Amino acid sequence: MKKDCVFCNYPRRKIILENDMAFAIYDKYPVNQGHMLLIPKRHFPDIFSATQEEILALHQLIKKAREYLVDKYNPDGFNIGINLGEVAGQTIFHLHIHIIPRYLGDVKNPRGGIRNFKENIVDY
Repeated sequence: MKKDCVFCNYPRRKIILENDMAFAIYDKYPVNQGHMLLIPKRHFPDIFSATQEEILALHQLIKKAREYLVDKYNPDGFNIGINLGEVAGQTIFHLHIHIIPRYLGDVKNPRGGIRNFKENIVDY
């Protein structure tokens, strides 16, 4: 646990889902309705620093988050991604995985996935 890390000190009451090693919250700056972050409880910067157990726990939470999002928002698809390093857009250096629900018509042309998301976004 790092004292000045926003994820290490995240309010328990705002956690949507969790398991022994990770938790899920809504993204503070969502790119689409239901955009969540999956965060390991142990502080480390990237996926390459995760243990096998943490990777398994994150994978299990991805599946749980998908079920939750399907039930709550009924999306038509998903983007799942990780920003690794400042040049890749990482701003909080505590690993977090984005799970972004996608909806038919949320962008003009979904081809290329997340690479073209922002340029093509339609208000939801």
